[in-house]
Amino acid sequence: METSLTYQSYWKRLGAFDWLYALMLSAGALYAFKMYGAHMDVYEEAILLLSAPTFAVLGWNWKPIRALMIVLAILSLFAISQYAGSLDLANKKFFLKYLLSSQSAILWMSTFFVLSTLFYWGGLIARSDFGAAVGSGLCWAAVVMGFTGLLVRWYESYLIGADVGHIPVSNLYEVFILFSMITALFYLYYEQSYGTRQLGAFVLLVISAAVAFLLWYTVSRDAADIQPLVPALQSWWMKIHVPANFIGYGTFSLAAMVGVAYLLKSKGFISDRLPSLAVLDDVMYKAIAVGFAFFTIATILGALWAAEAWGGYWSWDPKETWALIVWLNYAAWLHMRLMKGLRGQVAAWWAVVGLLVTTFAFLGVNMFLSGLHSYGAL
Repeated sequence: METSLTYQSYWKRLGAFDWLYALMLSAGALYAFKMYGAHMDVYEEAILLLSAPTFAVLGWNWKPIRALMIVLAILSLFAISQYAGSLDLANKKFFLKYLLSSQSAILWMSTFFVLSTLFYWGGLIARSDFGAAVGSGLCWAAVVMGFTGLLVRWYESYLIGADVGHIPVSNLYEVFILFSMITALFYLYYEQSYGTRQLGAFVLLVISAAVAFLLWYTVSRDAADIQPLVPALQSWWMKIHVPANFIGYGTFSLAAMVGVAYLLKSKGFISDRLPSLAVLDDVMYKAIAVGFAFFTIATILGALWAAEAWGGYWSWDPKETWALIVWLNYAAWLHMRLMKGLRGQVAAWWAVVGLLVTTFAFLGVNMFLSGLHSYGAL
């Protein structure tokens, strides 16, 4: 009886805009299916059709997602209309050149993230709610421009050629953007859930570091150029394995920066300007728990993809080996938390060290090692 009442109360909480939002998502998915279904295999069709209920539930449970999805649809569709089927117009149309082409949008994303970091830190140091609020607004603006840039880049790849077009999660340039978006979105969710903006100063540091690398990588390697996929990446597995993987990377990074805040507060630094240790501990735990769940899924999907591409589920490739090390690290953290009550500075230090392990698995393997996964070598 209690389960039934809880189930009913959930549906009763949904308003007219919630259902309109779900209807818009369904209509968009069906339109895309009608227009492009002939070019999809059964797996891609399933991903497309499942995306509508997935984002509907996300929007119902976290309301800002609804506005984000609507704004992204408007901006990306407007950008697509400006191209009029020709990539040559990217530098001729005002809105494309200065705002909505993939490279322009991603540069705006980078700018907004850096400014967000500065305002978050200004708000923290000056104890200014206004500064933190501006930082939060700029972070949302960066998310909008970053996702718009990825969506438009996806379309641009098909303008180059049908055999070139692909979802933009295939190289270091693209996944660094994805990493920044995922980390920022999870932070913004926790910011709203816990009613505090003080952690933005810490979490945005790791995002700004990613942006700095992204800009350096773009200039030094012409990384923004869209390239055809190598044969091993021409698979529908990439569309689900990579995003799941980077939810793990993003939330692990978030947890580490919260761990830094925890250590500073526990040592008495800016302690009166940060949330309580209990809140910091809870955010750190939830971020690692979510990241571990998705990283586990990504690892399983990666093994299935490897079996299809290379004929074996596991080959002890450097990337696979370090992914296992990351998994074992956070599995041990969660085990100690749930079984032994791990808390305090030890847990925080462990989360910070975990970021170093994760960074090597994410980036270091590409820099110093070679193997089957070296698609984004430096």
